[in-house]
Amino acid sequence: MYNPRHIIDLIAVNMRKTGNPFGVPAAMLNQWWKGAPRRTRREGDALLFTGLMYQSIPYMENTTRYLERFEGTPWAGYLKFSKYTRYLPGWLVGWAFAGLTANAERRKYNGILQAIDGILQKAQVDFFYRPELDGYSGILLYDLGDQQGFIQHATAMAKNLKLHGVKKLITVDPHTTYALKVLYPKYTGESFEVQTYFELIDFKAANGHPSVAVHDPCFYGRYLDLSEVPVKVLHNLGIGCVEVRRSGNFTHCCGGPAESVSPALTREILGHRVAELKATGAPVVTMCPICLANLTKAGVAVEDLSSLIARCA
Repeated sequence: MYNPRHIIDLIAVNMRKTGNPFGVPAAMLNQWWKGAPRRTRREGDALLFTGLMYQSIPYMENTTRYLERFEGTPWAGYLKFSKYTRYLPGWLVGWAFAGLTANAERRKYNGILQAIDGILQKAQVDFFYRPELDGYSGILLYDLGDQQGFIQHATAMAKNLKLHGVKKLITVDPHTTYALKVLYPKYTGESFEVQTYFELIDFKAANGHPSVAVHDPCFYGRYLDLSEVPVKVLHNLGIGCVEVRRSGNFTHCCGGPAESVSPALTREILGHRVAELKATGAPVVTMCPICLANLTKAGVAVEDLSSLIARCA
């Protein structure tokens, strides 16, 4: 296991430089909207706020591979020197990450955001997207115990949104949703009307798709009480949901929160969840980019909810 302080120091440096945990400049990280079909409207009632989570997964996976390789070796201790990357220009770190990250992975996760954009347009949701207002919520700082760092980042993010008159936010992942809906009001004093994209759609179809097993992300299942909403969306599309042991309020974690500190611990936690999902015999659907990446690595036949909706609606 890595020293959490070293991880926090590295993330804090990256956050100060670029606003995200990986030190990748926003213009390089957030490009999904450039390839969105029909191009997202610039005017609307609610801001589509991605939180940069899906965009970050290819970089997160690349980082985890290196952490896993050196965990438990003498090289792990050298992570403490990573804080000195603050002396490197942000563009240099960004290009280094980009060079180590597969284009196919970036296209995959950008495609999920493009699918969500298309779903919202098809559902005639009144929304808009402005990449300069989108940003990382800071949730990883909170998860790792850097409360002061989280408050500082969240306060700046909330202030910027209020400055531009944003009152309503449409989110796409559980981590960002929890941060904006629960943590921002508590720690910044600023509140927004926050809804996930799947709460805003009501498609009806009967397409004969086989039943699926829904893996409830922890924040949706345990803390935001949203597990039944995707099930209803799928039911309206004629897609059944098989029962999964430990779901809803008692859902089993994929191990993602521990990944930055101990990839080995994540593998152990993930193994238990994989067994529960495979026992259903059904293809798996999830609504979290971290869960999607972890389950895919573990050999589970898993699809993001948005991709399934886009295909069947």
